[in-house]
Amino acid sequence: MSEEIVNRVSSSPLVTFDLEDHYPQGKRMVLDISPWLMEGVILREKEFRAEVDAHDWEQYRDAFVALHCATDAIVPGWAFMLVTTRLQPVAAEVVQGDLELLETVLYKKTLDALDVSGLHDKPVIIKGCANKPVPPNAYIWATRKLQGVARSVMYGEACSSVPLYKKKK
Repeated sequence: MSEEIVNRVSSSPLVTFDLEDHYPQGKRMVLDISPWLMEGVILREKEFRAEVDAHDWEQYRDAFVALHCATDAIVPGWAFMLVTTRLQPVAAEVVQGDLELLETVLYKKTLDALDVSGLHDKPVIIKGCANKPVPPNAYIWATRKLQGVARSVMYGEACSSVPLYKKKK
């Protein structure tokens, strides 16, 4: 039995699409505005504006920032908008929400801008395992984008993939 073992996966036309390869690089930061509220729950405009004016905005240079309030305070929308006016000149991206929402927004922008024309009529497998924080919606958006060009779209690993889509002939 001296038959040569052939790796059929490496010799197949199958292309692996790994969302981690498209992970937006950059520092992630969370800015909690609750310390700027009276007792963490009441927004007094004059005091809030003073806190915003006194804050060191340079620390957010080129960072992706998630704005939120850690307390159950009812914060008017303009408060986050005011903070955004200070972040706009320095931060790479700003969202109101948590880090998961931030990652979701970053992936949406990245996938929208991605050129997948090189995958035209190829069988593509979207890699399932991730070590980086890939949000669930990124898999949905990747599937939609690839479905428009690929011959077939699968999910998982080459040795155990789940077929999702196959172009009709």
